[in-house]
Amino acid sequence: MKKNLISIIILALLIINIVLTAIMMFSIISTNKKTASLVTNIAAAISLDLGTEEEEVKEVVSMEDTTTYTIADMTIPFKKSQVTDADGNPQDVKDHFALISVTFSMNSKHKDYKNYGEDMTSREELIKGKIFEVVNQRTMEEAQADTEAIRLDILKKIQELFGSDFIFDATIRVIYQ
Repeated sequence: MKKNLISIIILALLIINIVLTAIMMFSIISTNKKTASLVTNIAAAISLDLGTEEEEVKEVVSMEDTTTYTIADMTIPFKKSQVTDADGNPQDVKDHFALISVTFSMNSKHKDYKNYGEDMTSREELIKGKIFEVVNQRTMEEAQADTEAIRLDILKKIQELFGSDFIFDATIRVIYQ
């Protein structure tokens, strides 16, 4: 009789355990759905797309249609670093320079190439000014940490200068001094 009574108690506890587990699972699933909905709404509010991002389609330019223009060996001073001693007093900082060469890749089949790309030498000083502007606003430490950002900023400034994207890439070579 004792064995039967213990078996009945164990069976009752198992059934209670199954019922409580099922209740807990349903509450977790509904909470999870609410959380996912909240995250989706927040992402939509800040213009993020979770997982369904469409890749920006970039035009692929063949090597046959690519021409280059190089601005060679510009010496550009970096912005001075803010260095302080142990007492918080500003220290004199050595001037640092970048010796930079930039090669622009241009699409010779682009509609604006005939207007701007065939005669880049007449606009070289404007281009050098934009390169100077981008590099000069950084310290040497910032430039060394993120050369890719400099490359992208130069490309963006040049595309803004011409108001066109016939220049589709910039390659830079930097020597820090």
